[in-house]
Amino acid sequence: MHFPHSFLLTAARLLCASLMICAPLLARAETGPLRVELNKVENIEEGGCRAFFLFRNHTGKSFSGFEMSLAILDETGVIDRLLSVDAAPLPVQRTTLKLFEIPEISCGNISEVLLHDVTSCQPQNEAEMDCFSILDLGSRSAIQLVK
Repeated sequence: MHFPHSFLLTAARLLCASLMICAPLLARAETGPLRVELNKVENIEEGGCRAFFLFRNHTGKSFSGFEMSLAILDETGVIDRLLSVDAAPLPVQRTTLKLFEIPEISCGNISEVLLHDVTSCQPQNEAEMDCFSILDLGSRSAIQLVK
């Protein structure tokens, strides 16, 4: 079958235009953020604070390892302690709830949680990576979550 030159040229232009429109959308779907949200806190009987974190993984990768170092700041803004938390696993395109206890300080005495470091960020079947740039932090509680 023989196609005229103008038909082939038009088809090639349409294909290029389609790729230019669709390629950024496909790339965005694979490289979305990993949203970490401090959803709520509650005091526990032992005198500590229980923090409820939601992890919304829109990165296009499942994480078999994800550990954070958090600095807990008291009501005056002074660092009270460092807390290491392991949030893995984080499945792709899923929202995961993780609970962490912050001992010996009530929730009302915490002003801020600082993401000090991501000590492990291990995509499943891939090399360790730096996750700081893909993190999107937020808080629905009175305690702010910042980096």
